[in-house]
Amino acid sequence: MKYQNILKNGKVQCCVCPRNCILSEGQSGFCFVRKNLRGNIVLDTYGYNTGLAIDPVEKKPLYHFYPATSVLSFGTVGCNMGCQFCQNWKTTKNKIDKNLLNKTYPKEIVQIAKEYNCKSVAFTYNDPIVFMEYAIDTAKLCRQEGIKTIAVTSGFMNFEPAKEFFEYMDAANIDLKGFSNNFYKKNCLAKLDPVLDVIKYVVNETNCYTELTTMLIKGENDSNNEITAECEWILNNLGDSVPIHFSAFFPNYKFQQKSATEFCDLLNAYNIAQSLGIKYVYTGNLSNIKTSTTYCKSCEKPVIVRNGYEVTEYHLIDGKCRYCNTACDGCFDS
Repeated sequence: MKYQNILKNGKVQCCVCPRNCILSEGQSGFCFVRKNLRGNIVLDTYGYNTGLAIDPVEKKPLYHFYPATSVLSFGTVGCNMGCQFCQNWKTTKNKIDKNLLNKTYPKEIVQIAKEYNCKSVAFTYNDPIVFMEYAIDTAKLCRQEGIKTIAVTSGFMNFEPAKEFFEYMDAANIDLKGFSNNFYKKNCLAKLDPVLDVIKYVVNETNCYTELTTMLIKGENDSNNEITAECEWILNNLGDSVPIHFSAFFPNYKFQQKSATEFCDLLNAYNIAQSLGIKYVYTGNLSNIKTSTTYCKSCEKPVIVRNGYEVTEYHLIDGKCRYCNTACDGCFDS
């Protein structure tokens, strides 16, 4: 394992994410899947997963990455984030016996993706940062077979491992969970700045196509000031053409007492982002045709119309608007 520091008394520091856990022999990190075994950090769940599923790519969510294609999705257990509102807490927070999980090695995953004509393989359900070796080995084999790879991630990662990880990802949806250090510290047990650094790096310095998601929670990260600050940061650091999905929170894990996000909350964020000049804004997991549609950034006509995760109209030709020939940002089949 290259991202580690060997310390005294048999201790090893894991350097994959900004937690930089220092572990004694046999001890696991915050994520509970990376472990000090005989003086080296190992991934204790390599090859194990919680099951495989075929999804539309829109569910990741990725709206500009080969729309209406199928994705073979899988995840493992564990997470390096401490989100009190986690929607997948049963696999990210429970210390499940790995022997109860499915075992599917990278070669088998690629074979399954080919068998079911999946355009891509997605590392999702839990953060692939914690199982990066498993994800990278799978991605390398996918690339040999012409299969795309997708990371659904928090982006809470140290710079050197991020460089290797995103080299092998064709697309990512990075979860920008809020836009204040206080929100990340209190509700994610993490820090905002490393996430922003990773997002800037991936968008500006790699070939990994990227979209962002922010899940809005009432009273926590949904103020007009915070949404405005986030959108302005995106415009100043990433440009106006990185899609942003504002998604709804549903009471879960330690936020059972919180109210579910209403569509009006998503619409408010949608309107702010659009008014500031972001070209591709979506309301995520609460279905609405108008706010799930992609509009040409030049003539503003609808070029991809969606009903939920289903594409119902498609007006791009070779990735360009059929009405005015302006290119739509993203990755599209001819």
